[in-house]
Amino acid sequence: MNIAIIGTGYVGLVSGTCFAEMGCDVLCVDVDREKVACLRAGKLPIYEPDLEASFRRNLREHRLHFTPDLPEALRHAEIVFLALPTPPGTGGEADLSIVLDVVRQIAAFMQANRAYRIIVNKSTVPVGTAEKVAGIMAGFDLVEGQDFDVVSNPEFLREGAAVGDFMKPERIVLGTASARAARRMRRLYEPFVRQGNPIFHMDARSAELTKYAANAYLATRISFMNEIANICERVGGNVDQVRLGIGADSRIGKQFLYAGIGFGGSCFPKDVRALLHAAKQHEYDFRILSAVIDVNASQRSVLAQRVRAYFGGSLEGRRIAVWGLSFKPNTDDVREAPAHEVIRGLLAAKADVCAFDPEAMAATRMVLGDAIDYAPSAYAALEGAHAAVICTEWPEFRRPNLDAVRRSLRKPVIFDGRNLYSPERMARAGFHYFSIGRPYIAPGA
Repeated sequence: MNIAIIGTGYVGLVSGTCFAEMGCDVLCVDVDREKVACLRAGKLPIYEPDLEASFRRNLREHRLHFTPDLPEALRHAEIVFLALPTPPGTGGEADLSIVLDVVRQIAAFMQANRAYRIIVNKSTVPVGTAEKVAGIMAGFDLVEGQDFDVVSNPEFLREGAAVGDFMKPERIVLGTASARAARRMRRLYEPFVRQGNPIFHMDARSAELTKYAANAYLATRISFMNEIANICERVGGNVDQVRLGIGADSRIGKQFLYAGIGFGGSCFPKDVRALLHAAKQHEYDFRILSAVIDVNASQRSVLAQRVRAYFGGSLEGRRIAVWGLSFKPNTDDVREAPAHEVIRGLLAAKADVCAFDPEAMAATRMVLGDAIDYAPSAYAALEGAHAAVICTEWPEFRRPNLDAVRRSLRKPVIFDGRNLYSPERMARAGFHYFSIGRPYIAPGA
């Protein structure tokens, strides 16, 4: 099949590469000519495990192409995916201006070049967007079902595991009233679900809501466990034990039950706010989501507050090492990263911060500039520091050489926002170790 992907952000690049990997002829569009030139040269602007090898292979085998020319892509494609940004507006609503502007350009082209095409919303969009797209197309004298159909096809990609998620999806959601469009979309996706995972065909509004509901529910689980962690600290419980106890219940399951310093990234915060805004527009008070947002905001400040308290309220003259800058491991994405909130809290207390992250240093420098120092390695960040703070659970942080850590720090003090280590082990190793929702054990106890 000939496919166009409009937008070469995270979703567009992963989607385009994976469709090409399955044999489709894919033409990706971006208005940024410099970015297109880099992509044509085989340079990826994002870090995502397993993406680069597939990306370069499909470039080399001429199944994956890039252009700044939208009409070229529309002439090429029978299925046009919109993978465009929908940033949050001032009230939390998703801003559709970029999406709808591109739809107008598509409609103008199709008015002069009539041939049936499927317009697919891959972007995360509010309920009713498919109808808005269809309305714009119809305004250019295009006939739905004859000249075009609109499909809502939300993505469920986890940063750090996106290639596997796309190539072997747990489910595909297709929202459309058109049987013709549904058949073609099923044919496109059938190679990805050969193991029997479902393709759900539903109305467009339900498909649009499915994406928001999924992310909002996962965010709710995270905030709930952070609340349980806060209760554990007050009553003397251990959130890890609670997690194991409830996770064994098949009605609850084991995933997204880890306490920490809150969620970040490009999806959860934005999608929770967007769903809350949509509920308010329809005069419904989605109280749980309001609480999820409040809990997450407060949880992101916990770690910096504890560091300040440990050192008597001021960090002036103290050097603090930070491990992890991305919002989660296996990505260089720092959008709404909890680590950045922790660092801002440390800087507000006049700390001298030195940080390390395997992939997110350049992205962090674009946000925080020279307000912090950037170390060439995890252990270099610790040199001369009064304490270490762990903000992202990168695999290489999970089994450090504790003797080397102790030698590098001025004091053996670690604040762990991701609960990577056993409190008992850290106490035996001579560390003052503070984590989330678990008891503090004094060294040598």
